[in-house]
Amino acid sequence: MQINTDYYQIDDLLTEEHKMVRGAVRDFVNQEIKPVIDQHAHDHTDIPDLMKKLGAIGALGPYIPEKYGGAGLDQISYGLIMQELEAGDSAVRSSASVQSSLVMFPIHQYATEEQKMKWLPKLASGELIGCFGLTEPNHGSNPAGMETKFVDKGDHVVLNGAKMWITNSPIADIAVVWAKDEEGVVRGMVVERGMEGFTTPETHNKWSLRASKTGELVFENVKVPKENLFPDIKGLKGPLSCLNSARYGISWGVIGAAIDCYETAVKYSLERTQFGKPLAGFQLQQKKLAEFLTEITKAQLLCWRLGTLKNEDKASPAQISMAKRNNVKMAIDIARESRQILGGMGIVGDYPMMRHAANLESVITYEGTHDVHLLITGMDITGINAFG
Repeated sequence: MQINTDYYQIDDLLTEEHKMVRGAVRDFVNQEIKPVIDQHAHDHTDIPDLMKKLGAIGALGPYIPEKYGGAGLDQISYGLIMQELEAGDSAVRSSASVQSSLVMFPIHQYATEEQKMKWLPKLASGELIGCFGLTEPNHGSNPAGMETKFVDKGDHVVLNGAKMWITNSPIADIAVVWAKDEEGVVRGMVVERGMEGFTTPETHNKWSLRASKTGELVFENVKVPKENLFPDIKGLKGPLSCLNSARYGISWGVIGAAIDCYETAVKYSLERTQFGKPLAGFQLQQKKLAEFLTEITKAQLLCWRLGTLKNEDKASPAQISMAKRNNVKMAIDIARESRQILGGMGIVGDYPMMRHAANLESVITYEGTHDVHLLITGMDITGINAFG
């Protein structure tokens, strides 16, 4: 059964390339992710060779120029890729999002030409896996308080500190790490697996994002060559620009999770009968379905406009925050409410609602918590900083 989730004919605003990219990723997710994702989430295991598979379909750094191994696509294409991946699972979208927005983006924006050529093509293909080190054990929403530091030793720096809640850290080949120099200025660098004193302990017992690896980055007197430092970017502008790119991708991605839950609920409500008629024939169920589609449509319009602004380099961080906050809340609400339409069946792995809902509990917290994004909008409205 074909279920219409393009209620406002937003496809008319997309190019043929946009639709082709979306279709290719959708096919990949239907063939490679959906048949196995429940088992991997249940077993707390990541999907074998996922990054190479994502690289093969052009889902890693798709907006990075072809010169560096990317596909040279626009920001709406990137958003649509994230949407289709998260329809499979947030863990899959997270892996692609980290590689694209938190690793490849800063290398492309802030690295030397030599650094770009060294790392970007292999990251784009999935031959190398990257992770992003900003959040620390004592500093989540306040990155300015970071304690990870490095000292200059001539041809290298010595790095000490720790990062946590790092997607892909246990399997990463490189980490883009943000740390303070001796003057307290935040700088970025690439730390490579195998450097002495660099370890990546895995975080176990997660109830969310169970199909991807999460861990820590621990630095104990790690010698990082000077050529691994980003030369010019200083301060929090660097890491925050990465987060803006990631938040933008999330705002699209969660629409995919919401659509997956919505389509499942519509199909089930039409097939399941109670009191002599389909569940879809009851007013309360129709109310839920109508509200789901309304909220999905609003989120789609928000993202399409934001993507247009981003293509024109006009999207502000506050606009991105609004979309991230609104759309994740929309998706988690739909996951929870659609689960109720299925009754007891909604809790089993045959249906995606509980998995999406559990995943979205992480998504509503990472890349800026739900409450912090509200304060970003509030500060943009009033000009008054309510943090701290």
